[in-house]
This record gives sequence, structure tokens and C-alpha cells, in this order.
Amino acid sequence: MPGRIATVTAALLVGGASSRLGRDKSRIEFDGIASATRIARLLAGFFEEVLLVGGDPPAEAPGRRVGDVEGPRCGLRGLVSALEAAAGERVLVVATDLLLVTPDLLLALVAWPEADAVVPRTSAGSHPLCALYRRDPVLSVARSRLAAGDLGLQALLDATDTRFLDAAEVERLDPEGRALANVNTPDDLARAERFFAAARERSA
Repeated sequence: MPGRIATVTAALLVGGASSRLGRDKSRIEFDGIASATRIARLLAGFFEEVLLVGGDPPAEAPGRRVGDVEGPRCGLRGLVSALEAAAGERVLVVATDLLLVTPDLLLALVAWPEADAVVPRTSAGSHPLCALYRRDPVLSVARSRLAAGDLGLQALLDATDTRFLDAAEVERLDPEGRALANVNTPDDLARAERFFAAARERSA
């Protein structure tokens, strides 16, 4: 599609364990469309390169399939895998359990003043799996931490030049508070389904 961003790679992380939800998050369906497919199509509308990192993404999801690097299953491993595979100098990383992530939030991360990491932060804390990373400097630190077994993403942010979209800015972009709502449990999924149904009714 014309006008898509070439300098940023979008990476959808689909290799999560889904242990609390009890089902593959990437295949949760709204209106017959799997969540990974829905998010990947959103990303493909704005970015020339889309990566589907880890897991078993649906066949119809657009993007280049990328396997996870060696290491324990965790967000840091997915991040390292995405950064290693990306062609863009900056990488927008999105977790597949962000079923209701919005274009406004993603494009705000890309447009924010550049740093090694640009991360939204709300009253619930920072959200490093919906964030923009500068590939080379972050990959160096992330690889070292993964090899050492230091798997915390917050500690990675502390070790890099990180800027935050603060809570007020996130609320302005996402007044309904849905874009960063992780789906980790059946209750989370039920809440996401209510959000989606309400949005569909408004657009009908």
C-alpha cells in the first residue's frame, strides 16, 4: 500500500505461553477474524515490513514469519527475536494479547521524540510490549540480559535511553482505556469482547 512507513519495522509477538487464559491468544476470534490476523492487518496498513514472531500465527495473517531465538519463553526473548530479524532501524513491538490496540497509540509511539525506547506508561505501569525500540542499541543490551537470565523488561528499560508516553498522553489517545488492555485471563477476554461489541454497535 502506498504511503506506508519504511524506516520502522512492526513486529507482532505471537509466541506467548497463554497459560492463564488456557488457549492460544493469537487465535481468539472477533467476527470470525483471529486476533493475530486482525492486529497484523492493522500493522500492515501502516508499515512496509511486518514480522510475526514466534508461535503459530494464523495462515492468513500478513507478515514474515520469524522463529524465536533460543532461551526461556518470555517477553525478552520475543523482543530479541524481533530486533534480530527487523530490517528497519526502529522496531514497533506489539504483543498479540493487545486485542484492542489502536492506530492512534501506535502512530503516537512512532511520532514521539526519538530515544532507544519509547514506551507508554499508565497508572498500571509501563508497557514494554507495546513500544518502539531502536534496533541496534537495544538489541545489544537485550541479548546480554537474555544470555545472563536477566529477563525483566523493566530492567531493560532502566538500562537504555527510554522516553515515556505519560499517562495523560495515553488517556488522550485512548480515552476508553482499551488499547493497552492485556488479555491474560478469561475475565480479561470477556471484557475485551464487551469493548469490541460496543465499538461494533457504534460503527453500525
